[in-house]
Amino acid sequence: QVQLVESGGGVVQAGGSLRLSCTASGLTDGPTVMGWFRQAPGKEREGVTCISWTGPTYYADSVKDRVFFSRDENTATLQMSSLKPDDTAIYYCAANSATTRCSGSWSNRGMWHYWGQGTQVTVSS
Repeated sequence: QVQLVESGGGVVQAGGSLRLSCTASGLTDGPTVMGWFRQAPGKEREGVTCISWTGPTYYADSVKDRVFFSRDENTATLQMSSLKPDDTAIYYCAANSATTRCSGSWSNRGMWHYWGQGTQVTVSS
């Protein structure tokens, strides 16, 4: 059974930093592509970032230059800084083991096979 478990959410003041982690288990060879999405109240779930072992790492324009995504075999870490109230959302880890790299369609929810339960990030003004 594949599981993605997120940790690291919480409440932070605007301008602060947070680190989110996602640990994957249950995949024989580990996930090849991992990503983060977020969903704010009343809004659609949107892609934040995508990372693979090969190819470039993708970032949404809304977070570019404020987040850094890294990974080892089964853990993905999202370091966020200069947080804004607009970053308030539930953050979801996602994984795909059928493709080897992120593509231009990485933010399409349909390409992701596995999802975590989400972790709440609240940025106060």
